[in-house]
Parts: sequence; C-alpha cells; structure tokens
Amino acid sequence: MNALQIVAVVVCFAVTLTGIALLVKTVNHFLATFRLGQPEMRTDARGARAVTLVREFLGHTRMSRLPVVAVAHWFTMVSFGVLFFTLINAFGQLFQPEFALPLIGHFFLYEWVTDVFAFGGFISILVLMAIRQQNHPRSAAGEGGRRSRFYGSSFWQAYYVELTILGVTLCIGVLRGLEWTLARQLGTGQDTALHFPLTGWIGNAFLGLDTATVTNLIVIVAAVKILISFAWMITIALQPTMGVAWHRFLAFFNIFFKRHADGRTSLGPLQPISVKGEPINFEEIEELDEDAALGVGKVEDFTWKGLLDFTTCTECGRCQSQCPAWNTDKPLSPKLLIMALRDHAHAKSPWLLASEEVRESGEGLSDRTKAAAAVGSLVGATGYAADAPLTAYNPHGPDAVIDQDVLWSCTTCGACVEQCPVDIEHVDEIVDMRRYQVLIESAFPSELGGLFKNLEKNANPWGMAPRMRLDWAKDLPFPVRIVGQDVEDLSEVDYLFWVGCAGALEDRAKKTTRAVAELLDTAGVSFAVLGDGEACTGDSARRAGNEFLFQMLAQQNVEMLNEVGATKIVVTCAHCFNTLKNEYPQVGGTYEVVHHTQLLNRLVREKRLVPVARPDEASSVGAASTAEKVTYHDPCYLGRHNNVYAPPRELIGSLPGVTLTEMPRHGEKSFCCGAGGARMWMEEKLGTRINLNRTEEALATGADRIAVGCPFCKVMISDGLTGKQADGSAREDVEVVDVAQMLLAAVRRS
Repeated sequence: MNALQIVAVVVCFAVTLTGIALLVKTVNHFLATFRLGQPEMRTDARGARAVTLVREFLGHTRMSRLPVVAVAHWFTMVSFGVLFFTLINAFGQLFQPEFALPLIGHFFLYEWVTDVFAFGGFISILVLMAIRQQNHPRSAAGEGGRRSRFYGSSFWQAYYVELTILGVTLCIGVLRGLEWTLARQLGTGQDTALHFPLTGWIGNAFLGLDTATVTNLIVIVAAVKILISFAWMITIALQPTMGVAWHRFLAFFNIFFKRHADGRTSLGPLQPISVKGEPINFEEIEELDEDAALGVGKVEDFTWKGLLDFTTCTECGRCQSQCPAWNTDKPLSPKLLIMALRDHAHAKSPWLLASEEVRESGEGLSDRTKAAAAVGSLVGATGYAADAPLTAYNPHGPDAVIDQDVLWSCTTCGACVEQCPVDIEHVDEIVDMRRYQVLIESAFPSELGGLFKNLEKNANPWGMAPRMRLDWAKDLPFPVRIVGQDVEDLSEVDYLFWVGCAGALEDRAKKTTRAVAELLDTAGVSFAVLGDGEACTGDSARRAGNEFLFQMLAQQNVEMLNEVGATKIVVTCAHCFNTLKNEYPQVGGTYEVVHHTQLLNRLVREKRLVPVARPDEASSVGAASTAEKVTYHDPCYLGRHNNVYAPPRELIGSLPGVTLTEMPRHGEKSFCCGAGGARMWMEEKLGTRINLNRTEEALATGADRIAVGCPFCKVMISDGLTGKQADGSAREDVEVVDVAQMLLAAVRRS
C-alpha cells in the first residue's frame, strides 16, 4: 500500500465508523420515540402485508399518479439497493485497485445490472431535480408561491439528498471507466462490452495515463464515493426529522403496517376511539380512568403508527397539492401539519424519555426539547397571519403546535391519504385531535354547538321534527311503504331505502329521493322506509370529533335496523353510505349497503330500467331533469373513500344523446365540494369558498347539467352555481342534478 492508500483507508474507515455509530444511536432514538405512542394492533395478516409491501415497492403503485416522477423515482430507489454492492467494492479498491467482489465481481449479469442502474439512477435524479425546480415556489402561483407542492418543504435537505445521489452515481460511472482502462492495460481480457456495456466508453478518457496513475485515481474516486455515502449517513443520523432521506428506510415499515393488510387506502371508516390500544366500551364509560385521553391532546397520545407516519413524511407535497383547504387559501396543509407534528414529537421525546430529576434540572436537554415540552396544547392559537400560513405551525411552541383554524379547515375528503406515496393516515390523525378538542377541551367552532344540539334533540342536523321525514313522499303516484305500518319487517321487501336527513328534509335533496323512489317502483324493486324511525347516521358528529354523539346515534340506528331485520339497504347520501357500510359494523350492524347509482346501474344493465328518451324528448316533470352535455362531480365519500367511480359514469353513458365531459380534477383526483368533515354546518370564513372553486371548474366544461351522487354535494355546488348565476358568470339554464334525476328523465318520454 502506498501513502495515498493509507491515508484513504484511515480517513474512510474513520468516517464510516462515525457514521455507523451515529446511525445506530438515531435508530435507537426512533425506536424509543415510537414506543412513546399508544399501542395499536397492526401485525395481523403478515403474509398479506408482505405482499402489499412488495407490490407497492416494486410496482410503485402509490407513485403512479405522477407517471414521470414514478419512473424516475423507481430507478433512483432501486439503484440505492442494487448499487450498495459498489460501495462494498469501493472499500476493497482502497487496498487493491483491481479488486472485484468474489463470485459476482466479474459476472457479466451483475456488471450489466450495475451499469444500467448507475446510468438509470444518474438520469433519474437529474429528472427529479429538474421537476423540483420546475415546481419551485418561486415560479408558482399564490401568495409566496403556495400553489407549489414544495411550498414549506425543507429545500436544503432535498438538495443535499439529490446531490448525494448525483455524486454517488457519477463516482460509479468514473470508477467503471477506470476499471475498464485498468483491465485493458493489464490485459485481463475483460475490457469488452460484455463486462462494461454502458461505461466502457468512459475509459477512453484515461487511456493516455500510465497504470500507476490509473490505480491512484481508482483509490481516490473510491474514497470520494465512500466519503459521500457516509457523510450522508452522518447527516441524516444528526437529522432524525430529515424525512426526505429517512423515508427510504421507514417507508417499508409504514407500508407494511398500513391500516389494511390487503393494501386498500386508509380511508372509509374512521377508527374507534381507543384508550391504551383498546376501543372504548361506551356502555361502561363511567368506569374509564379520569386521566384517560379521549382523542389526542399531546403528541404522545398518538399511536406508535401515528409517530411512524410523521417521521416517514417525504415532504413531497402531493397531499398539499390536492387539499381543498390549502387550494382555497386556508391554513391547513396536510404536509405542513405532519411536518409540524414530526418536528414536535422528536423535539419532545428526549424530555418524555428522561427521568423526573433530569426533567426538573434540564441537564442534558436542548433548548428545543425544553421548549417543546413546555407547549401546553397541540391545538390552539398560534397567532398566524393569512399571508404567512407557515406561522400556523409552531413545532416548538410556545403556545400551540397547530392553530385551531388548521384543524377545523379539514373536510376529511381523503385526497391527502389517497395521494400519499408512503401511506400516511392524515384523516385519522386530524379526527383524533378533533375528538380531544370536543370531548375534553370543549373547544370547537360555535356552529357545531347547534349541530350537536339538533342531533341530540331531533336526530337530524337541521333540528326539524321527525314527523317531517316523510314529506318528500307526498303526491307520489304510488304508496311508499313504512316499516312497522305497511310492512311488518324488511323480509317482505327487496330493500330498505335509507332516505337520510338531507334526502328527507332538504328541498333540493328531496328531488333525488323522489327520483330514486320512482325509478325503483318502475323497475319493480320493492322497498320500504323507516319514516320517523330513522335517525341521522352520525357521520358529521363523528368527523367533528363528537364520538359520544356518534355512538349514541349509531347504536340507536343499529338497534332499529336489527329489530326490523335489515339486510339490504340502498342509500342516496355518500356519507350515509360510508357510515352504514363501513362504520356500523363497529357497533354491531353489518348490512349489504349499496349506493343508489350502483343499484340503478345494475337495473339498467338488467333491462329493468330502459333509458329511451333523448334530452329533447325526455320528461322534465317533477324531479326529472337532463340535458345533452353533462359533467360529473365525484363525491369524496363515494369515490375516494369507497372506490365507487364507474357506476355513475356508466349510468350517464347509458342515457341517449347525453355526452359526459370530465372536469380536469375527476376520479381519484376529484376536488371536494367542501361539505365533508362537518364543514357542511360551519361557516367558511377563511380564504375562498371551496364550493365556488369546484363550481367554476364544472362550469368551465360548458356542461348544461352538473351531475352529482350525494345530497351534500348537491347543496354545495347548487349554492355555488346560484352565486355564479347571480353575478352573471353562469348561464341561467345550467342545473345541478343527481344522476338519478337524469335517468328518470330518460326513462320517461315527455
């Protein structure tokens, strides 16, 4: 070994040992921090979880929403693992420049894989760097470039990771070129395209050098490669909140431990409120410990999976780019929320792990840790300014980590969860914080007080008398049977028609209810309703954080449904659909629940309903309404939460003379109407109105009808349309209609 090699070996091994030691320390910190979280069962069906992990990892199924990014990220990700062997080889080259890994070092398939992924990784990281610059906040719309999905992300961390990957792939390319040159000079016969398929040409640049110089260059480049790699390790070990780097390790665990072992997105049902990992039995609520946390009031009240979620965040901003609150200039960004909780959790964890003596003395605790420990509440007033949304997030206090306006801006639409490439469960974590605010702090928007009171007193959000639940059926040309009056139980009919609060009490939604009833009658499908025996499903109460009220309503409804023998239920409200189908099994009510668009589509396919009339021939009597050009708005709780996208579109496609024009944001990227998460009952005081944003997009298609599949959506978009018609920016003949109303018009001729 010459002097150069000795220096390279000493420096590289010193840096390597330092990096490994720091990495082990940080991994132990992670494990200790995650153990601070509340217990949660996520280890069932391990085989299915492993299959999901492999599918998402190799197939990049969660990344496919942005195809170019997905391909580039796939090469970058796989090259990280595949090219690890070149790092091992580099250590050998410090001692012996012509070193090659035993068995595989000169095996042509290994060399081909190395060349392909070295080049693929190099090109891919350049693509990702270009995309980051293309989407940089400096060139994005909005205050301070807030329309960029990278707004608020840590740019120095991203640049460091990108340059590290770029540097490593460059070193591999140069090393491969030098290895080709050395092979030619030594006459090994390996300087061929079989062994250097993509990198041999690089060696031409070194042919004029003597062998000693080439070997010295190999040592230098190998050392640079090692130093870049372990400098990165040291950096991320010192930065446990560097999600843009740590996600390449933690994402595997976060995907494996996602809510559904089969890989379904963590949407649909909310999880029951739990204490120490056990769901609360609300019949024994009086026996609960006084200090039990109902929901999340402190960062350690999150489950261990929640803490893992926060730490895994890559800061890619896909959730932010899709969030209806953020896109209408409200302070909520799912990304910034997760980042703030991550930074707060890791700042506070040393204090939580310390003994009482250390806590009191503060010895060995950083100022940041002391500040995080002194924060009184996760949610409160941060004093943020509308033109500086980052001030709504203060991971280290002093007053609160997250402003209350952040928490209450959420519509629980699920766009963040659906977009997240590493399966973070934002909605569950937001609702858990709402639960604490409602049940423990009694701190919630004033409008929700009226909602809760109406639900408690009259079992509907409007507070209207239960006897009015049958007003929608007046003057129908056939009798609507009521369970307990006209039929003894539901075994006498095909379906229970769950009308829902909006469908029974809101004038615009009543048209949908009447249309569905008429279509079912026409198709010969027998049904009955509960009438004044029906109560609100509790969707809004639960998503507002009032779990007690939800449980009361749910248990009341389940008792009624089980008593009358309900097995098959059809609903028109996407929120009722989700609650009955996905959440009532948690309280003992398991039923076959279908959305009206699913059932009607089935009836059309079976020829029990036959659309025959073109728009100019169709009936416009009563609830019926149609037109030639239509656009369809996907309800969040039908689409993203339950993956029902095709039936409404197939129904529209079956209508003669009707053309469907999709909005730019449709399907899984559909933009929320603004009513979910109990926002239907709260005033929208911040930013611009979500429903207006969506209405403008629908009107831009030039459609004559905006079709929906949910009464909440119908109310919100109708209000938006009325506003646009009032200011003259929308035609007076445009209407918001349910898909059922269009089908009814086509089934009848005028």
